[in-house]
Amino acid sequence: MTPILYSFRRCPYAMRARLALSASGIATELREIVLRDKAPAFLDASPSGTVPCLVTEAGVIDESLDIMIWALTRHDPEGWLNMPEAGHDWIARADGPFKHALDRTKYATRYPDEDPSAHRDQAARFLAELDAAIDPWIFDRPTLADYAILPFVRQFAFIDKAWFDAQPWPNLHAWLERFLTSDRFAAIMDKYPKWSDGDAPTYFP
Repeated sequence: MTPILYSFRRCPYAMRARLALSASGIATELREIVLRDKAPAFLDASPSGTVPCLVTEAGVIDESLDIMIWALTRHDPEGWLNMPEAGHDWIARADGPFKHALDRTKYATRYPDEDPSAHRDQAARFLAELDAAIDPWIFDRPTLADYAILPFVRQFAFIDKAWFDAQPWPNLHAWLERFLTSDRFAAIMDKYPKWSDGDAPTYFP
């Protein structure tokens, strides 16, 4: 069977899954989900009810990083998985403390007992460290770490782009801008209509 990818265009987790699938060239049937009106077939497939969700012949993969690794393990023409062990540490920090701070900055009204400024400062400390590491990638060439983290840095940047651009992070700014203006980013950000059961298949990439 052709694997089925349930996705949502603007979700950073779904973005990074699409990035790895695009790099691997593994064809999937893409089903665009509207989060406020989730299709029953998606809810049947996804244990968590979150995107991305990849349905394969062997089973369901419900975590974005696992989807990235699944795709790249099968075909990794650019060698994204060939990175130092420190790359996994960067991803863990981005997925953990940085994403925690990002959410409490971006969605401050959901956390009325938390100080969004303190969380922005926490996120900024991580980004300052990342800026110091980037030259012009986290390692000497693009790897899984870059493409697993970039969608979340993009999400943080656009909370307050003027503030973000004013920070003393030249390497980080250049890294993000190179990503945002790349053909690769454009290719994973095509717009698709909401999927409904019975629709003709849409294939990605």
